[in-house]
Amino acid sequence: MKNIQTVLITLTLSVLLSACNNNDSKADGYGNFEATEVTISAENNGKLMQFNLNEGDVLQKAQFIGYIDTIALALKREQLQVSKAVISSKSKGVLSQIAVLNSKLKTANSNKTRVENLIKDNAGTQKQLDDVQGDIDVIQNQIRSVEIQNAPVVNELKSIDVQIKQIDDQIEKSKIVNPINGTVLSKYAEPNEIVAFGKPLYKIADLSTMELRVYVSETQLANITIGENVSIKIDDQKGMKTYEGTISWVASEAEFTPKIIQTKEERVALVYAVKVKVKNDGSLKIGMPAEMWLNPNTNQ
Repeated sequence: MKNIQTVLITLTLSVLLSACNNNDSKADGYGNFEATEVTISAENNGKLMQFNLNEGDVLQKAQFIGYIDTIALALKREQLQVSKAVISSKSKGVLSQIAVLNSKLKTANSNKTRVENLIKDNAGTQKQLDDVQGDIDVIQNQIRSVEIQNAPVVNELKSIDVQIKQIDDQIEKSKIVNPINGTVLSKYAEPNEIVAFGKPLYKIADLSTMELRVYVSETQLANITIGENVSIKIDDQKGMKTYEGTISWVASEAEFTPKIIQTKEERVALVYAVKVKVKNDGSLKIGMPAEMWLNPNTNQ
């Protein structure tokens, strides 16, 4: 009988001690996983000719996804090229005149040099030099006059070149190129839809590394440093699954505990937000709750 009582007392003490240990085993922070979500929007207007993606697809940076119709832009570019060719033909006539005048100017300068040499040898006269200088001045004035006449043509050609560059930029922006590595979270458009500039096409996020945002009290800040390794635990079929995380950010200002904390007492407390980077093995999802343990060796 005494042995039975001893066993019962031992079992009772074990249960009580176990309950006490479970109550003391409390995480240092609770929160939910986040990821930086990027919404990709159309950069041009037109019909969505090709759009190859589905929700859940894993995309690579610079991967070609599709394109918006560019026929109207291509036709406008061709029209500008024709206009440029017509104006260039006019400009060539003017440039040929300048070339002829420059040739005359070169000859006149040679004559001037020859006359200056003759004067040095007392074989020439000042009048000859003045006549040659007069011819040079006339030719230079003719060149300036032709250049002034050609200026509007040159400016028009420059204007067309700028317009062609703008068309090329719009054609390039009609291509839908994925900007980051990540997983497609949402798809907002389908092929053959008419899209406008700024219309969202899809949302993507890099889920290879998740961020757990947790909230800690002021007394816990002394034990938290950026770059510190911590343990992150999520619910699993067999109990809790543990990941290794690294504290990447600590808020500089306190805030009231967010509404996701259920008890009224905790909701009115001031806390500090902390972000923990966790490498994702595929199990972590956006919005999933998790626990942060500052002392993984003793809290496991």
